[in-house]
Amino acid sequence: MSCCVQGCRSVEEFQCLNRIEEGTYGVVYRAKDKKTDEIVALKRLKMEKEKEGFPITSLREINTILKAQHPNIVTSLMETMKQPFLPGTTLTALKHTELLILAIMRRFTHISSVSCTGEVKTLMIQLLRGVRHLHDNWILHRDLKTSNLLLSHKGILKIGDFGLAREYGSPLKPYTPVVVTLWYRSPDLLMGAKEYSTAVDMWSVGCIFGELLTQKPLFPGKSEIDQINKVFKVFF
Repeated sequence: MSCCVQGCRSVEEFQCLNRIEEGTYGVVYRAKDKKTDEIVALKRLKMEKEKEGFPITSLREINTILKAQHPNIVTSLMETMKQPFLPGTTLTALKHTELLILAIMRRFTHISSVSCTGEVKTLMIQLLRGVRHLHDNWILHRDLKTSNLLLSHKGILKIGDFGLAREYGSPLKPYTPVVVTLWYRSPDLLMGAKEYSTAVDMWSVGCIFGELLTQKPLFPGKSEIDQINKVFKVFF
């Protein structure tokens, strides 16, 4: 039996507390496990428009999270497939982290530059550890950005949202260049490169670093051409 299906539980075993956020492919809820009282994040995938079954991006996300176990990567508790009162959806349960990293960034405006630099350093060390673990296991995230980073109450940074992640190897194979949110996309991807590896993630990490320090996006392009121009203005 697939590790994605083994040990499935019903959503009725969880109490939904509140909605955290909604994206293109699903909605994330804060919920409580009725058996253990543990707080988890339930990700409900939108399946209404899926005509060919379970979306491949969701399968990749589940498999990647299960494979890439690390203190700085979100942890999957189980895959919840039984949803009698939510037709056209499927859910994934993750250990809950309370705050988006963006919420932490807002705090920086109220503290000294020295404290801000110290917090950014701590966050970046954790981010780099998580990314190194992914790359050591031949996994590209391909969508690193501040809104995909979470922070626990204990100050532990977690990398999340592995919908675009995939394994890679050597020699490199051609992949789609239409990955990574525009503001965090590397110049080679913007130029249409199809053979790429860990450098695309590291460019995104650099953009996140700059954003944490300045509290604003480093290259907020409105289109691919505008994005390229903003990058070139800095380096040339």
